[in-house]
Amino acid sequence: MKLDSLITKASQNKRKTVAVAAAEDSEVLEAVAEAARINLADFLLFGNEEKIYKMISSEHPELNGHTGIEIISAPNNNSAAEMAVKAVKANEADVLMKGNLPTASILKAVLNKEYGLRAGAVLSHVAVFEIPGYDRFTIVTDAAMNIAPDLDQKVQIVKNAVQIANAIGIELPKVAPLAAVEVVNPAMQATLDAAALTVMNNRGQITGCKIDGPLALDNAVSQLAAEHKGIQSEVAGKADILLVPAIEVGNVLYKSLIYFANAKVGAVIAGAKAPIVLTSRADTAESKLFSLALALCSAAK
Repeated sequence: MKLDSLITKASQNKRKTVAVAAAEDSEVLEAVAEAARINLADFLLFGNEEKIYKMISSEHPELNGHTGIEIISAPNNNSAAEMAVKAVKANEADVLMKGNLPTASILKAVLNKEYGLRAGAVLSHVAVFEIPGYDRFTIVTDAAMNIAPDLDQKVQIVKNAVQIANAIGIELPKVAPLAAVEVVNPAMQATLDAAALTVMNNRGQITGCKIDGPLALDNAVSQLAAEHKGIQSEVAGKADILLVPAIEVGNVLYKSLIYFANAKVGAVIAGAKAPIVLTSRADTAESKLFSLALALCSAAK
């Protein structure tokens, strides 16, 4: 599967609007320009109006006068985040996107009790990878938000990831709760949580997916490895969603796929009232575009 297919899928849905907080960022504006070129979405660009106009004029003059682009002045980053979140809250936009500001600033606005976008108990990071030589998407969660989630939080993280999987066409995703081993060990909390999630899924407490674990990474993604260890499972070797036990595992796996496997990625924050594109300022414009397409597919779903 190719992440380009998400761009095609998003472009076929009803046109939506993206609110960008602190849009004065070269990579963000490059993603916006490409999205505008292919009529992917409309944009509300909140931030330093003078800087945004200057960057557009020098880097993307085709955006000048574009009917799908509106630039809205904000005195500082915090105000830009607040205004962008309020636009989504008021249904003036369907997706929230982070620009050139700290993650903490936009999350503070998202979690504001008065005008924020929090819908459930847990917000979680969901990354969809296109890995060379691999015949399907691999979804990794949570590599950026929840540090050491407990069982209740993992239940919500799974539900958030399943919603994203459904949005990109995976109807009954296979979920592998990862651990260092594939057997339950009372001394390893990750294996206990994985076993509990499996039982909860079997009993109908977690629906819309198939969960089996604990599974080590090799057994989750390689049928050959699973067969070698005698593991018979609907999930082993065929996992769509890799649920990591802690943020360190997710962070290392995420970056390993990019830097060692040359994978491409699109990622969103799920669990809010609208999808949030919360990419790193170091991410490429291509990655931001994929993340935007993923968010638009999720918003449509």
